[in-house]
Amino acid sequence: MGSWIGWLLFGGQFPGNAVIGRLYTLHILLLPAVLVALIGVHLLYVVVHKHTQFAGPGRTNENVVGYPIMPVYAAKAGGFFFIVAGVLVVIASFFTINPIWTYGPYDPSPVSAGTQPDWYIGFADGALRLMPGWLNAGGAGGVPLEFVLWNHTYSLNILVPVVGLGVFLLLVAVYPFIEGWVTGDQREHHIADRPRNAPTRTAVGAAGVTVYGVLWAAASSDLIATHFKVGIEDAIMTLRVLLVLGPVLAFFVTKRVCLALQKRDREIVLHGYESGRIVRLPGGRYVETHTPVDEYERWRLVAFDDYEPLMLRPNFQGRITLNSRLRAVASRLFFEDRIEPVSQHDLDVDHAALIGSGVDERAVSR
Repeated sequence: MGSWIGWLLFGGQFPGNAVIGRLYTLHILLLPAVLVALIGVHLLYVVVHKHTQFAGPGRTNENVVGYPIMPVYAAKAGGFFFIVAGVLVVIASFFTINPIWTYGPYDPSPVSAGTQPDWYIGFADGALRLMPGWLNAGGAGGVPLEFVLWNHTYSLNILVPVVGLGVFLLLVAVYPFIEGWVTGDQREHHIADRPRNAPTRTAVGAAGVTVYGVLWAAASSDLIATHFKVGIEDAIMTLRVLLVLGPVLAFFVTKRVCLALQKRDREIVLHGYESGRIVRLPGGRYVETHTPVDEYERWRLVAFDDYEPLMLRPNFQGRITLNSRLRAVASRLFFEDRIEPVSQHDLDVDHAALIGSGVDERAVSR
């Protein structure tokens, strides 16, 4: 870490005599102050950007949406406060935490078996566990993943997970800007999309959650091995395979599920819900009547932005720039597979086809 940082944190050589006092002050004074400042920034953003909610009557991206702070959100926040306070009081009354009279003063040097990282750092610990220390499976003759440069040793089995996690968090932060660049939509958005109506975005989110979940599970690889009676190497290798193939599988499965749900919504809008009631027509034909959807339900199922792949066209100078080529490729990846929302023309054509086939107008939904 370097002598200066070591002196700042530990007061000298690790562990030093001042580490407890310094880290305690950092934990109870500086970090809470940072959290309070971030809460203030969050509340400021809530005021500036307004609340986001799902679509409903009278809610559009152009007007101010969401319930007001007073009294709705103030009442909710107050309720959450009292719930948390009550839970803490119950825990303090009935549970014993760190009984110093039983175990004695805390000693950080012994580490018991089965200790697990905290939830907020588990994925990073899992990344370190999945990273191999050798170029092969760890057998004899393997090449260690480290090198010496300018009299300093650099361990790739540490640096690669750290850089990889940094890239992962960076992608999470910049994804909204990437999608805005692909679609060209720079408007304010106060209305949340239904996940099925943004299949690529939902699939990307599912892939990201899968990466996080596998890394988090890898942080407990030792407990997985002991509880399920499997070898630790087998558990690690299985998690490595899931880390590579899991996000890809989650992406494609989630996207197909979203498109299938969109098709189902389209069928409901065109024909209504299945009622289970069978009607015999004068000509002897049996049909099942469908319950039509009301105007609001129909609007909820079809009112979403339909983005199409961008056409590659030259600019005013007659040139096709690299930026436009990249946008066209990204747009095709995002929106090539899509289900167009039902239009009034589709409703009229479908209704005319049903009536023309001899089905009684009263037996079908418009």
